[in-house]
Amino acid sequence: MSAHCMLTGAQPGFGNRISRSHRRTSRHFDPNIQSKRYWLPGEGRHVRLRLSTKGIKTVDSIGVEAAVARIRARGVRI
Repeated sequence: MSAHCMLTGAQPGFGNRISRSHRRTSRHFDPNIQSKRYWLPGEGRHVRLRLSTKGIKTVDSIGVEAAVARIRARGVRI
């Protein structure tokens, strides 16, 4: 599975590595993806989400129920 956040949609960015002699080679920047397990009280079960660290902070501020609603609105099955 690719480095992709279920909540924010963060995915790898691409760019160049630049050496001392200024030669450019391709590279990519992966977001910091963590797998985190949350208790979903409305459904009485745990859900495991693959979130970026920014996504984890968002869940902490808006709550897990609202975060899961946003993820489902994006069309992701949980």
